[in-house]
Amino acid sequence: MKEKGRKVIATNRKARHNYTILDTYEAGIALVGTEVKSLREGKASLVDAFATVDDGEVWLRGLHIPEYGHGTWTNHSPRRTRKLLLHRREIDALVGKSREGNQTLVPLSMYFSDGKVKVELALAKGKQDYDKRQDIARRTAEREVTRELGRRVKGMSR
Repeated sequence: MKEKGRKVIATNRKARHNYTILDTYEAGIALVGTEVKSLREGKASLVDAFATVDDGEVWLRGLHIPEYGHGTWTNHSPRRTRKLLLHRREIDALVGKSREGNQTLVPLSMYFSDGKVKVELALAKGKQDYDKRQDIARRTAEREVTRELGRRVKGMSR
């Protein structure tokens, strides 16, 4: 029976904190059998992962998929470089945009979509420390506003 829908395997929670997301792409990923079995168990880490464009192909580096527990000598190496599957026009757009200056390709999440493993790839620009502080201050202010509005709706006041 074929799976339907989207099942998230791993997310890169620090990516939105460390980078400003400019554009996102959905890419397939070329995997071997034991990697898929390990992913079905929900094991993967996108913490140090990034993507590069080499010779017209997109490669995902630093992705950690642990070895499959029931695997034998056919097991994969956990941090091998994996090829991302994108359309040619998407790859050309990524090459053009990433050469504009200090922009990088960061995986945001990895998930099963109708039984196939997909990676949400983002074209991102690194944030400086003051940008991160501004984002935290903005989120805190928004949280206080919604909290105060909730109190007023309930009839409570300070």
